[in-house]
Formats: sequence, structure tokens, C-alpha cells
Amino acid sequence: MASASAVKGLPTSFAQCPGFFLGQQPPAVKGGHALRELCFDGFAVLHSGLTRTPVFAAQRLNKKSLGGIPRQRSDRFFADARLRSAERATLDDYRRSGYSRGHLAPSADMATEAAMAQSFSLANMVPQSMRHNSGAWAKIEQDTRKYVQRAKGDVHVVTGAVFGSQVERIGPNGVAVPSHLFKLVHDVHTGQTWAHWQANRDDERPGKPISYEELVRRTAVEWLPMLQRDRRR
Repeated sequence: MASASAVKGLPTSFAQCPGFFLGQQPPAVKGGHALRELCFDGFAVLHSGLTRTPVFAAQRLNKKSLGGIPRQRSDRFFADARLRSAERATLDDYRRSGYSRGHLAPSADMATEAAMAQSFSLANMVPQSMRHNSGAWAKIEQDTRKYVQRAKGDVHVVTGAVFGSQVERIGPNGVAVPSHLFKLVHDVHTGQTWAHWQANRDDERPGKPISYEELVRRTAVEWLPMLQRDRRR
């Protein structure tokens, strides 16, 4: 069973894990006193102490790095001790909440046992509709892995949570429930970029991807600053 020891000693600055970002440039999320940078073996997370959830998880994937490690169904979720207690979610927040603990960086993407254990940090979780997590969203994750397996090089993936004007909260710590989730995919070799945009609800279905520009318009964040800079040249 995983615990806080899974992430003990891991860096807490994107400067120490720049390889997860296209051109080593993290998304241009506006600063805030409760934003914390967290590095893991297989991904990086920007965490918000205001929502007690990740803002995004960034990954660099290729067909060699996808591990295909069998996922055990034991309870290995844990509160991330690198975050202040006043800013992090706990297991109690999700109990009897009606929501699943939804990974932003999927455990099935991880290349090693250690990376997979780290992916169960609650710093990588959002409250997600149970049917959405196991249905439409799971298909998007699977399709992304299939694409990576066919790609000729690295594929950068940014998965994020979006919150509406009126935010539902769960648990004793008030973990915020996102209204939408997105998964942005950029193929370095072909230059192709697209995003899946999903409402966090049981009846959501996979739909046609949106463009990078449309994702930026909806979220007001440059998720791939290097890509946008290159396109403006």
C-alpha cells in the first residue's frame, strides 16, 4: 500500500523536472500564493491549495516510456505530505462523497512501479463523476496511449481541471469539484495538436476534439507557451 513515502524527497520545483514540458517551458498559469509545483518520476503537477486539487498534470510520453504495468486494484491513494496540511486533500474528503478519485496523470501511463505508486498521490486527483471516470474519460486516456504507441517521437500531454463560477466542494476540507476536464495532446514529430474537452458528469460522451486555440480561449491559459511562440514567428 502506497504512502507519503512514495514521494518523499521528490523535487518541488519545475526547474528540477523541466523535461515534462514542451521546450522545457511550463504552462503560463497566473501565479498565486497557493500554487505549488510538484515533480514526480513520470509527470509534473501544479497544485492549488485553494481547490486542494491539481491545476494540471504534464507528461512527456513515447512508445518506449509507456510501461504497461498491471494495475492492482488495492487502495493505494495517499495525501501528499509535500503540501501544507491546510492546502491538501485527504482520503476522508472522498469517502462517501459520490465522486471517484480521478487521476490527471493516469497510472496506466507510468513506466515503473515507483512512478505508478506516485501517481496515486491525491495531489494528482480531482473529484470526478464515477461514470465519466470509468467511461468517456477512460476511453480518452486509452486512445491517447494508443496514439503514443504509434507516434514516431515524443508526445506531450497536459491534463487539466476547469472550475465554474459556482464550485461544489466535498469532504471536511472542501475539495473543489471541477466542472470540466481537458486533455491536450501535442505530437512533437508531426506538430499536430488537439484537446479533448469534457464535462465532469455521468452522461458525458467522447466528442470531437477541439483545437489548441479553442482550448486557450476557453481557459485563458497558454498551455504550450513554446508552441504559441513558434507559431507567432
